Amino acid sequence: MLYLDTERFTNPSLSVRGGIPILFPICGNLPDNTYTYNGKPYTLKQHGFARDMAWEVSDRYTQDWVGLTLTLTSDDKTRVVYPFDFQLIFTYRLQGNSLDIHQQILNRSNEPMPFAIGLHPYFTVTDKNQLRFDIPATEFQNLDQSMRFFAGTFDFNRDEIDVIFQEPASNLSSVTDEERQLKLQLAYESPYCKVVFWTVKGKDFYCLEPWSAPRNAMNTGDRLTLLAPGASLETLVRFTVTTL
Repeated sequence: MLYLDTERFTNPSLSVRGGIPILFPICGNLPDNTYTYNGKPYTLKQHGFARDMAWEVSDRYTQDWVGLTLTLTSDDKTRVVYPFDFQLIFTYRLQGNSLDIHQQILNRSNEPMPFAIGLHPYFTVTDKNQLRFDIPATEFQNLDQSMRFFAGTFDFNRDEIDVIFQEPASNLSSVTDEERQLKLQLAYESPYCKVVFWTVKGKDFYCLEPWSAPRNAMNTGDRLTLLAPGASLETLVRFTVTTL
C-alpha cells in the first residue's frame, strides 16, 4: 500500500517521498520559511523538522499485534528554529487490516507551546483515473487560495494537484482504487481537522494527509494548537484497508 521513491531516498539533499513522514511543528510552508514568536523571527522549512530527524525506537510489540513506539525529543538543533522543549511519542499498531498511529505531544517548556501536526502518507497507485474519492466536503482550496467545487474526482492531467479541504463535515475520508479493488479509509481525532490531497503527474503515488492546521498557521494562528506548560496532548490517526 505504501509507496517509496527509492532513488530519491538515496539523495540526502532531497526530502523523502514515501512512507508516512511526520509533519511537526508546522504543516505546509511559511512565507520565506519564516515565522515570528515574541517579536523574534525564526526560520523553519516546509513541514518542519520531525520528518528529517532520527527518532529513537523506545519499544516494540509482537504479541497479539505488531507495533513499535518512536520518540523524538527537542535538542539544541531544534531550539534554534523552534524555541520550545518537547517530546513526541508515536506508537504504531498494525492489527488486522488497520494501522493505528497513537500520538502523544508533551510540552516540557515553561511557556505555552504553539504547533501544528500532520501526517504525509504516500500510497501506491498505478492508474489514478481509477481512483474514487469520498471526502465529506463540497469544495477545496488551491495553493493560490482560490476555492473550487469538488465532485469526487480530480483532473489528473495536471502536472501537480495540491489542495486542502478546510472543513470536512466528518473525520472520515476514503479513496477507492477500482483497478486494485481496494478501499482506503482515513480516520482521525482532534486536533486533526483538515485533509490535504497531493500528487504529481507521472508518479505512482497519491497522498491523503490529515493536518491539524493550514499552511502558515504559525504566523496567522489559524487552528494552531497551544499546549500549556507541562501538559500533553494525545490523538489518533487510523488507516484501514478493505477489499471490494
